[in-house]
Amino acid sequence: MDESAGTAAPAEPGGSPLIGAAELSRRLDEPGLRVIDARFELADPAVGPALYAAGHVPGAVYLDLDRDLASPPGERGRHPLPDVPGLARKLEEHGVGREHEIVVYDQDGSMYAARAWWLLRYMGHDRVRVLDGGYRAYLSAGGPVTTRTPAHPATTFPVHLRPEMVVELDEVRSRLDDPRMLLLDARSPERYRGETEPLDPKAGHVPGAINLPYGSSVGPTGMLSRPELRSLYDVEALPDGDLVAYCGSGVSAAQLVLALEVAGRPGVKLYPGSWSEWSRSDDLPVASGDEVRPS
Repeated sequence: MDESAGTAAPAEPGGSPLIGAAELSRRLDEPGLRVIDARFELADPAVGPALYAAGHVPGAVYLDLDRDLASPPGERGRHPLPDVPGLARKLEEHGVGREHEIVVYDQDGSMYAARAWWLLRYMGHDRVRVLDGGYRAYLSAGGPVTTRTPAHPATTFPVHLRPEMVVELDEVRSRLDDPRMLLLDARSPERYRGETEPLDPKAGHVPGAINLPYGSSVGPTGMLSRPELRSLYDVEALPDGDLVAYCGSGVSAAQLVLALEVAGRPGVKLYPGSWSEWSRSDDLPVASGDEVRPS
């Protein structure tokens, strides 16, 4: 397993990071395709593995948010980035390699699949897409289901880390007054404004951040269309420079990164520690209410 730097790129040049349920169903027998089931529930971590055992896309392997897609909670937040060599070994054991096109899904095409999608790209794998609408859309489209755990032959997954996709706490703190960086808070408006905080030590947001709630990007059948997303997030008005997404613990922010890529604004960076890391410190500033969006 090699580890070096790389440059992020979409799954295919000019292509969408999403795949529809009908296309996935047609392609399930392709030897160059691998499918990852990332279903999970924050309120009950046992739900994801149970859903997978009850039925999944044929050939899909399961990756768990807590065990595979994040490190244990601690000083760096509730869902720090995982041990990358360990995740690469897990992929290799599952038969997911550099030679494969990868499709990831969760229950409805939201943040858990987006976290897996983002991590695979961070590890240097370009050919990865999210199942639009998730397992729910797949079932609605009549896709086949199995309870059989696949036995793909082991392979190799060389890692080419892309550190330029990540912004850590020290950089966020040092650039709070930098007009070339804009923080995008993906949480609900109530949490962003500091009106409520059900999980972390303090309520509010990182000073200067604007609120782009990740949940608004998904409709009843899947991700909103590109024009809808561009309007929703006023993409035309987003400034040049570094856009950095964060949320509570770095999971739903990946959904915002995905939505903005679909909207035609790729390259949004991720602050993995997010509010669960920032709010732990007594030395870091906290803002409340709404911020004026830069023009």
